[in-house]
Amino acid sequence: MSDPNRSDAEAERLRILGQYPLEKSDENRLNRIARLAAQICNAPIGLISIVEENRQIFIGRTGLDVCGTEREYSFCDHAMRQAEIMVVEDAAADPRFFDNPLVTGDLGIRFYAGQPLVSPEGQPLGALCVIDHNPRGGLTAEQSEGLATLAELVMSQLDSLRADVRAEKARTQSLSQVAELEQRFAVLSDSLPQLVWSTPPDGMSDYFNGPWVEFTGLPAKASYGTGWLSFVHPEDAPIAAQTWNKAVATGKSYEVRYRLRRHDGAYRWVIARGLPLFDADGQVMRWIGTCTDIDDEMANADALELLSQELHHRIKNIFAVIGGLVSLSSRSHPDAADFAAELYGRILALGRAHAFIGSPGSRSDGTLHGGLKGMLAELLSPYMVVGSSRILITGDEIAIDDRSATPLALVFHELATNSAKYGALGAESGTVEIALEDRDPVCLRWIEKGIAKSGESKPGGFGSRLIDMSIKRQLGGSYEMQWGSDSLELAISIPSGNVERI
Repeated sequence: MSDPNRSDAEAERLRILGQYPLEKSDENRLNRIARLAAQICNAPIGLISIVEENRQIFIGRTGLDVCGTEREYSFCDHAMRQAEIMVVEDAAADPRFFDNPLVTGDLGIRFYAGQPLVSPEGQPLGALCVIDHNPRGGLTAEQSEGLATLAELVMSQLDSLRADVRAEKARTQSLSQVAELEQRFAVLSDSLPQLVWSTPPDGMSDYFNGPWVEFTGLPAKASYGTGWLSFVHPEDAPIAAQTWNKAVATGKSYEVRYRLRRHDGAYRWVIARGLPLFDADGQVMRWIGTCTDIDDEMANADALELLSQELHHRIKNIFAVIGGLVSLSSRSHPDAADFAAELYGRILALGRAHAFIGSPGSRSDGTLHGGLKGMLAELLSPYMVVGSSRILITGDEIAIDDRSATPLALVFHELATNSAKYGALGAESGTVEIALEDRDPVCLRWIEKGIAKSGESKPGGFGSRLIDMSIKRQLGGSYEMQWGSDSLELAISIPSGNVERI
């Protein structure tokens, strides 16, 4: 009855043996090792034997012409299972081999010494052996050590072949996986409405999807390298190339808008975006990007901008008409002249703030390029004298939007008007500093020095209520006013999100 454990062990041994490409082994080199083993041991025969399922084959030999024998007669089948070298001094007197055809037949083995050949997993594969036709007393320590060293050399060569096969298999598998992924990527990118492109780390394009080819009307190869730039509008090509080169150099994401020539010669606005793919070491492996058609959106944006400018112009005219009506009415009612003058000033302040909002420096999201400093300079220009530094705007530039511009304009107009009547701007040596701090909350300080009539300069009535309404109710902020003997400081605090859209 067979031992099932032995069958399982043999199956595992044969599996490991099957991983060695013995047909690719260097026969001449292995023959030289076998010959050196025979010389060291003063034996006529040296063999490198691999024990297969039913046979043993000699992948290296000297002193023997046959290439192998049946496994059932193999001495090496016994030797390979030993922990150390197996020595048979006289096979004719050994109960394991005395009737073996290799002993009794023409080969006439009498002396045998075999060093096991074992895989890194501990599986026995065969043996490096020497054979003599005469019985012997064994091997010297030096001969045993030499045989063991040569066996290690044999296994080193066989393991190297095995590793090469594994590497080639892994490379083939990897290439197959890459090819499959590339095919999936191509199918996916061709199904997208965007124009998809890809480049190696150097930024020289080597892939464009089907929609790109349809858009340009030329084969993808026409766009390889830097060829894609030939489809970009001449006015946009420099910034497109500059932005792309910077992204490649820094490994940061890429985004730019430009006009791209279609196959019919028409240019369409696109937004190009690219992202780098990094390897485990943080190095760019490849760039993947898209070009999305935004031509319709750009046309709509231009139309909205034109409409917005027209609307601002009409509103500006309305402010002028209202101001003119107030001024005309005050002539018919002299007793209301002071009230009319104040109202007229506030209308002018609103008009200046609105003009600033509608200037070419403003953006479509309502944020003003000039910021608060620019609006204050416009608003306070009537109080500024060329060559004078009576009004000084210091500190940080603070971005504002169309929601905060109007209440801020009313507040600072009211402060300037009150200062001109009762405060520093009404005195010869008085000065005003507006200090701006861009933080959260935003801090704005109005500082007057050199007030001649401090007792009369405290604002009251509608002006104070207007400041209170603008700062607290419209902007969600707070303020604190401090008086000195000849000075005034108003500290305003407003949440940054109420000054500019986040």
